[in-house]
Amino acid sequence: MNEKKSYTYKDAGVDIDAGNDLVEAIKPAAASTKRSGCTSGLGGFGALFDLKAAGYTDPILVSGTDGVGTKLKVAIESGKHDTVGIDLVAMCVNDLIVQGAEPLFFLDYFATGHLSVEAGRAIIEGIAEGCRLSNAALIGGETAEMPGMYKDGDYDLAGFCVGAVERDNILTGDGVSDGDILLGLASSGVHSNGFSLVRRLVKDSGIAYNDPCPFDVSQEFGTALLEPTRIYVKSTLAALKAGHIKAISHITGGGFVENIPRILPEAVSAHVDASCWTLPPVFDWLREAGNLEPLEMAKTFNCGIGLVVIVNADGADETRKIFEHMGETVYSLGHVVKRSENEPATVVTGSAGSWGYDTSWQALSSN
Repeated sequence: MNEKKSYTYKDAGVDIDAGNDLVEAIKPAAASTKRSGCTSGLGGFGALFDLKAAGYTDPILVSGTDGVGTKLKVAIESGKHDTVGIDLVAMCVNDLIVQGAEPLFFLDYFATGHLSVEAGRAIIEGIAEGCRLSNAALIGGETAEMPGMYKDGDYDLAGFCVGAVERDNILTGDGVSDGDILLGLASSGVHSNGFSLVRRLVKDSGIAYNDPCPFDVSQEFGTALLEPTRIYVKSTLAALKAGHIKAISHITGGGFVENIPRILPEAVSAHVDASCWTLPPVFDWLREAGNLEPLEMAKTFNCGIGLVVIVNADGADETRKIFEHMGETVYSLGHVVKRSENEPATVVTGSAGSWGYDTSWQALSSN
């Protein structure tokens, strides 16, 4: 007599025990991010946070969500999962800090076809490291094992961050005016934008991710491309206390020509001098590999500048010194001018010699 098979969730590809093992494995990493305001541990149905205990009097909440994009494919194909979690946190908290907000807590969403506890732990330990770098508590998250949605080994990440700023300290950019100075904070590399183009150029170059890096033979190509996004939270919070910062732009997708205009009033434009800094080696390789035009570079990649800070002229030196004391590399990028009729919001000019182009730039601009 044939007996009917008794199915389990594991037969369908979902291993609840592995999920529980991962939760236990990451509890120490999450606990290491605890900060003032946390009132609950990892594992509950919801996470609590006490704004009063965090020291706020009249706070405005600021929230953001983001992902890592196809940089994850580089991590998957390289077998290196320990830094993309930092990218995930960075892309969220850097968006909060530009509005003057201190990141308070972070939640992650990790989806995969088949849960590997080892890879999952590396990913979430990277998230915890990003939270420590930004003083945000890893207060919760979701791990979703979804066979049939993702191939074995593939995964996706999303991050959610909430911060706060005292009502009187919100950065809106409304006060930016003629004569203000633009300071640029160096990026750590490509960060997490433009990787669909990066991956296409790598594929067409014939260089494997485990080959020596063409612009740094001391490491593998994949490792160099996976350099995590720099987190600017602690240095920016320190600089904000000096009171000279009027606006901040996170240079993500869209580069200079689309991100700087987001913080400018209609009456002014930003003039950036591209000769003020040298294109870092990774971007130089991308430029050559793809024969990329200056405008394509400037609207796809951060090109070595991860954050643009607009300050009043009298406070530029003090602000620069604070950032440098906090470990940032700072460039004077240009200045804000009164916007003339039909002038774009951002104009990038200057000698292109430091960027590897043989002729002077034509103006790169965005309305």
